[in-house]
Amino acid sequence: MFTSVDEGEDRPAPFWRQRGRLIAAAFLAVAFVMSLVAVATREDTPGQLTTTVASGPLTRSATDTPHRPEGCDTDDHDRAASDAPPVDVRWGTVGGTRVPLSASSGPTRTTGPVLWCFARTRMGAVMAAHVIPAQMTSANWRAVTRDQVVAGFGRDLYVSQRGSLSQGGLESSRNGTYAGFLLSQFTTTRATVGVLIKSPEGPYFTTSVSLRWSGGDWKVMPGNDGSLHTEMSAASSTDGFVLWKV
Repeated sequence: MFTSVDEGEDRPAPFWRQRGRLIAAAFLAVAFVMSLVAVATREDTPGQLTTTVASGPLTRSATDTPHRPEGCDTDDHDRAASDAPPVDVRWGTVGGTRVPLSASSGPTRTTGPVLWCFARTRMGAVMAAHVIPAQMTSANWRAVTRDQVVAGFGRDLYVSQRGSLSQGGLESSRNGTYAGFLLSQFTTTRATVGVLIKSPEGPYFTTSVSLRWSGGDWKVMPGNDGSLHTEMSAASSTDGFVLWKV
């Protein structure tokens, strides 16, 4: 059982320490916002991902398959419209961010830097929406992107933008925390998960993550602008969200 996948190697600063054009200073304390990679892009050629990273557990080309990757086995039968958190949820640290983990909903497998194998259920999608973006501050973000972001123009743009981040222009900040979630859409092939984040100063912010079932697991579906989730917005209340008991 893992509680942390951080490795003692050089990596970009955590999400909340990255400065970008589209993110306000107030959001810099939130651990989730780095994946917006709203920074000045460089003249990189999209598609370098597949030429610089070796094959991983989720790199099959099929977008939907009845078979899970080898070694991945989850109970996908409970698809009732229940948004209660998994009873076996625990918390670990991924990329400097505390994230929910579950033996029943996932991730149940770790291959190198990639935490994968989520249940094809409502809670499996919720867990993927928290865990996958949190891995993007690792030095191994390319491997995570290759295996857990749906291939296409959006992913290529994300790779180009994310690759332009450097250690310059960083500022210290305390960590934000995952506070709750709202599953606004779910089928066995796609899901949209709203994520509630509490900043260190107290206010709440929200964003949403789109997911697709691809290659035998949940993957993040990036936007055409290369973002892995929608723009952050202030939340006037927590109404409608299922709150994590942390």
